[in-house]
Amino acid sequence: RDQQELERNQRRWVGTGSADTTTDEFARNVHRDTLASFIGHPPLLQYASIGLGLSREQTRVHLLERMVDP
Repeated sequence: RDQQELERNQRRWVGTGSADTTTDEFARNVHRDTLASFIGHPPLLQYASIGLGLSREQTRVHLLERMVDP
């Protein structure tokens, strides 16, 4: 049952990983998930934009660019 649930989660969420997932791959997935969370939650995006000294749109674009090439 646990194996079936793991396989279902791996199909559903790419970042879940598997036994063959390398440390670098896993770190990249976590990094992208974190950036996606910042972009998807306006208060987090606002917080990041204040810290970076950029507008929210500039911050959003900057984070999207970092998702492509972490």
